[in-house]
Amino acid sequence: MKLMIKNIFILLASVILLAACNRGSKTPVTTSTSGTITLMCDNSFENIMQQEIDVFEFQYPKAHILARFLPQNDVIDSLMQFKTRAIVVARDLTKQEKDYLRKNKRAVRSKMIAVDALALIVNPENTIEMISRKEIGDILTGKLTNWNEVEPSKVGDIKIVFDNENSSTVQYMRDSLMNGEPFGKNVYAQGSIEGVFQAVKNSKNAIGVIGVSWITSDMRNSEVSTEEMVAQLNDDKGVNMAEFDGTVKVLKVMGNTREAYKPYQQYIYDGRYPLFRQIYMIIASAGGSLEHGFFSFVTSFNGQKLIMKTGVMPAVMHPQVVQLGE
Repeated sequence: MKLMIKNIFILLASVILLAACNRGSKTPVTTSTSGTITLMCDNSFENIMQQEIDVFEFQYPKAHILARFLPQNDVIDSLMQFKTRAIVVARDLTKQEKDYLRKNKRAVRSKMIAVDALALIVNPENTIEMISRKEIGDILTGKLTNWNEVEPSKVGDIKIVFDNENSSTVQYMRDSLMNGEPFGKNVYAQGSIEGVFQAVKNSKNAIGVIGVSWITSDMRNSEVSTEEMVAQLNDDKGVNMAEFDGTVKVLKVMGNTREAYKPYQQYIYDGRYPLFRQIYMIIASAGGSLEHGFFSFVTSFNGQKLIMKTGVMPAVMHPQVVQLGE
């Protein structure tokens, strides 16, 4: 009898100790649909990922995703320095980066979630309508410095503007169009996406480089609530092709053919619009975590349908082919 009482006392003490430890734990228990995590995202994709976060949190009220939007290099550094377990960037990790994370007991999972286009925007009073890849490269390297060298124009000197000198848009232009040459003196960083818009709106001679989701009118001027957005995702209707913000002019770009195209989803999908890049979501977290839950949502049918609404081309959905007249 005394032994039984002693065993009961030990069991009760263990339960009390375990409860006390759980109350004092600094790491809250998370599931695939609950808890709190930090997501680091390339600021070029803020419009896209904020929509995904809003809808996910609406559907799972116990889930909290704290997003930070930074230049791509800072985002990747945060993953490699173990400051976050989830990122969204414009490239996959290298083999060396993945090996390093796995060596430090991080289960790495990456997937392309969309194809983004880089749009070129100018002031509506600028008469230019289209530009070639070669001309863009020559503007970036300072070989072309006046709009009159592109087409007959009285606008004057060309001023090309980016959001941030460390952004993925700058990296893309450097890698794809400049053949290792340095930027010319006519290239400026505005410090923010909105700064690019303001520079173009205020200067007839400015040309801005920006992710296509930022010029989609539905994204910049949307008054649709998250609840209405969820209802739209859950119906069986298709997604209408995104229209562009009319406060700036979006240029057609000529690739390897004589034809020039605007960054509509159909032309991003079939490759006729030449300035495009992939978007990756990368997580380094155990299965069953909130990172995995959000990853599964973004790559699901509804998550991809939501990306379609932003003007970007989702990875696993095809656009409806229509005659655009472009």
